[in-house]
Amino acid sequence: MYKNPGTSDRNVVFFFFLIPTLMLIIGYFIFPFPPSLLAKQLIYIPLFLGIFLLGIGFLCKEKSLGSKIKIAGWIVFSFFWATSPSYLYFSEGGDFFNAAVCIIGVYILIYMGYHEWLSIKRNEHISCLNWIAGGTFLAGIIYFTVDAGIFPELKTGLIEIVATQSNWLLNLVGIESYRQGVMIVYNETPITIIFACTAIQSIVLFVGMIGALNKVGLKRKLMALSVTVIPIYFLNLIRNASVIFLVGGQITSFEMAHNVIAKAGSLIALIVLLFITFKFLPELYDEIICIIDLPKRKGPVENFFIKFLGKKDR
Repeated sequence: MYKNPGTSDRNVVFFFFLIPTLMLIIGYFIFPFPPSLLAKQLIYIPLFLGIFLLGIGFLCKEKSLGSKIKIAGWIVFSFFWATSPSYLYFSEGGDFFNAAVCIIGVYILIYMGYHEWLSIKRNEHISCLNWIAGGTFLAGIIYFTVDAGIFPELKTGLIEIVATQSNWLLNLVGIESYRQGVMIVYNETPITIIFACTAIQSIVLFVGMIGALNKVGLKRKLMALSVTVIPIYFLNLIRNASVIFLVGGQITSFEMAHNVIAKAGSLIALIVLLFITFKFLPELYDEIICIIDLPKRKGPVENFFIKFLGKKDR
């Protein structure tokens, strides 16, 4: 039967909801859109501090200490994301999907920290919590180092290469477009290629997931990366070309082509590639299932939902 939670458990549930909610409210008012230059610079502090804390916790050999460091990392890193929903919404032409995912993500990041706390309390450290912290560190340090312009030539060079190759692909299939810098024009309709159009997010996602597998050798990791990163890059060129064709050909609006059709296609492609990766790295499947099964640990937060939904804990 379900046990009534004690005061301590109720406090855990209260703070689990309070912390991310306050972060989102504070983030919205402190970092309004468009952000000032100072705001853009200051936000890198919680971003990189959170990433580095997760990396240190991932590498820490003493499990309890590592969990404490990762808790701090998840909280700091989630604050960075709490400042981002309005920016993602307005900067991408009213893209509600990315903003909503970002809001949900803040609670998920805090949930990871909550399970690190649960591990300390129960002295029960599970591998997938360390894996997801390591994956976040690897993916985050690569992506945000480039995105922040720490190596500006790398960022601008990657955008120009993708713009050139996307335009080349259009010309290859008989669509007469031309490139002006990072802008591709088709039927007098200009479409600008930005950093997000390079598929860098999807690429570093797989780099992080695969690279953080401690029990997998380098050869197998490289093999798995070759069957994911290369297809992602070329599929992204097709995605860019398709958006330009649909918008320039006046077949549909940019919002429909980019925010609905292209995103749905990208999601399907990533899911397919993920299942292909499982064939090479069943360890990755185990870690993902472990993350999905975290609610089965039934700590205070899970027990709260059991009671809230009127279910019996057997």
